[in-house]
Amino acid sequence: MSEYTVRLRSPHPKQRAFIESPAKRKIVRAGRRSGKTTGVALLAVDNFLDGHRILYAAPTAEQVDCFWFEVKRALEEPIDAGVFYKNESRHIIELPGTEQRIRAKTAWDADTLRGDWASLLILDEWQLMNEETWDRVGAPMLLDRENSIAVFIYTPPSLHSRSRTKARDPRHAAKMFKEAAADTSGRWEAFHFTSHDNPHISKAALDDITQDMTRLAYEQEILAEDKEDDPRALWRREEMIDAFRVTKHPLLTRVVVGIDPPGGVTECGIVVAGLGDDGDGYILDDRSLAGSPRMWSTAAVAAYNAHDADRMVAEINFGGDMVASTIRTIDPTISYRDVRASRGKAIRAEPVAALYEQGRVHHVGFMTALEDELCFWVPGMGMASPNRMDALVWALTELMLGRLAGFEDIPQAETRKSKWRL
Repeated sequence: MSEYTVRLRSPHPKQRAFIESPAKRKIVRAGRRSGKTTGVALLAVDNFLDGHRILYAAPTAEQVDCFWFEVKRALEEPIDAGVFYKNESRHIIELPGTEQRIRAKTAWDADTLRGDWASLLILDEWQLMNEETWDRVGAPMLLDRENSIAVFIYTPPSLHSRSRTKARDPRHAAKMFKEAAADTSGRWEAFHFTSHDNPHISKAALDDITQDMTRLAYEQEILAEDKEDDPRALWRREEMIDAFRVTKHPLLTRVVVGIDPPGGVTECGIVVAGLGDDGDGYILDDRSLAGSPRMWSTAAVAAYNAHDADRMVAEINFGGDMVASTIRTIDPTISYRDVRASRGKAIRAEPVAALYEQGRVHHVGFMTALEDELCFWVPGMGMASPNRMDALVWALTELMLGRLAGFEDIPQAETRKSKWRL
């Protein structure tokens, strides 16, 4: 190998820290374009040249391509000389006749990662993967070597990226980082760097891009800060949602679909809630979506039927009679009620948030987009309309609070007797 050049980029200080760390389990929280994928490519090549077997996995082909480009560039000369074998379609570089190898593949969950082993496992965009990728498959892969290493790379997920995650708990990466940072055994080490820490990107371009980002997006995507929730929001995730989350619900005496039609190009909030025979509220489903009135009305009716609901409640401040007429065009038997908001969103939401504080509302499983909206929306800050939150408020108000000063109950002729399950 001495006569062939390996072209490795010089790591910036933040990359060097995790590359040279002796920890066997490393987790890196880094901003966009901060050099995290280049850093793990350098780590992979270093370990490959030392005779190790490396498996790199990321959820998307684009991420794999970035890693693959770096390792190919570094090893181009010995590959061209025939020292190493390269399989472009399978993203493999190996020393023939040995177990010394680099492989890159796409993987979202345990099943897509199966069928291999490694002495260095790198899971990139870890926040988007299912936790079992590591628990069930990744960790057992490392059993063949005593000093095997696992590296987890992630950027704190924005509201948009959380909607694409395969994780049961969308904050599993943040929780792992927190545990690693608290580890005193030396087995785990946590690293954090921002987009600004990469000396190879244009500072002017970065400054320009950040002017188009919200404060929250900037803190997550550029500064790589984990955000549990906004302390100014009415809901607190850990204390009010996580603490009372359940995996199943008791017998439900009522089920209501709450709808908050969009006032423009935003989503239509569609949330299903039930009242348990224990007197508590249970959030069953979030089917909110952006689309035409016909599209979201169809989705609302589908949710109504899927959960055997006995009432649909919809705000009509923006849609007026169109809301009821569109829904009844799809299914004229729906038990439906109009409500018109007469006071602000925060005033309507506060009594419902109080129910959460009392431990009387339970989310059945995880509903990431809904929970993010509850925990990030701050009254009076000019944020986009929280349609999911509003739909939840309408549903729980109907189930647990009755008529409030925050809205007007518009009498409607019933077209189907409510299906009470007592």
